[in-house]
Amino acid sequence: MNKTIFEITKMDCPSEENLIRMKLDGISGIANLDFDIPNRKLTVFHSGEIDQIEKSVLELNLGGKKISTEHTNQTDFEEKTNQKKLLWIVLGINFAFFIIEMTTGLISKSMGLVADSLDMLADSFVYGISLFAVGGTLIRKKRIAKIAGYFQITLAILGFAEVLRRVFGTEKVPDFSTMIIVSIFALIANGICLYILQKSRSKEEAHMKASMIFTSNDVIINLGVIIAGLLVNWLDSSKPDLVIGTIVFVLVIQGAIRILKLSK
Repeated sequence: MNKTIFEITKMDCPSEENLIRMKLDGISGIANLDFDIPNRKLTVFHSGEIDQIEKSVLELNLGGKKISTEHTNQTDFEEKTNQKKLLWIVLGINFAFFIIEMTTGLISKSMGLVADSLDMLADSFVYGISLFAVGGTLIRKKRIAKIAGYFQITLAILGFAEVLRRVFGTEKVPDFSTMIIVSIFALIANGICLYILQKSRSKEEAHMKASMIFTSNDVIINLGVIIAGLLVNWLDSSKPDLVIGTIVFVLVIQGAIRILKLSK
């Protein structure tokens, strides 16, 4: 048995973990995958050569780089029997906040909240693909990934179109207080999701460092919407909201492209 360690610089949250799991699914010789999200490390226990595994990791464009490969006598791995249950929980939280942010975003005229809701939906897609394709064939998983990826891109393009309409139109200034309050709750929700999934790893990681939460892309987006809300109030302008909305739409499309790569 060999143990190969990868550094994954863009592995900020469990969503990237699930993308990697889906990408490596079906590769013979892999005995176990051990993810260390706080330190952005992936340890692969495998037999045979590492070439195919390394190629698959690099294809995701998550900043993957092989650090070392060595022989190990470890053959017993902890069974994560509750992983599926935890995935259902975080999927539920993400999808609920997709509904909440989409609804409040439309009511408050905030493109930042609408865009962030799509980011929540993107994470739900990743967790959903992992759940609904469990026990299924690789072809089925790829088919689901393709549908999710194109749907996500379509929503983001519609969001861009709405941003352009508001730039050249006379849209009302969004309700900054709704932007800030909802984003604070979304921030808490993302922290809870990260805590729930990391809690299952080991007792040593159960009590996460605050830095682990605040390095997540999802949390950075939430903070961005909060800052945009403050600027909307200060400048009495919708421009900060449109800027953060555009940035998040770009991130949503990037996430969709990653999902589509799994369908190839």
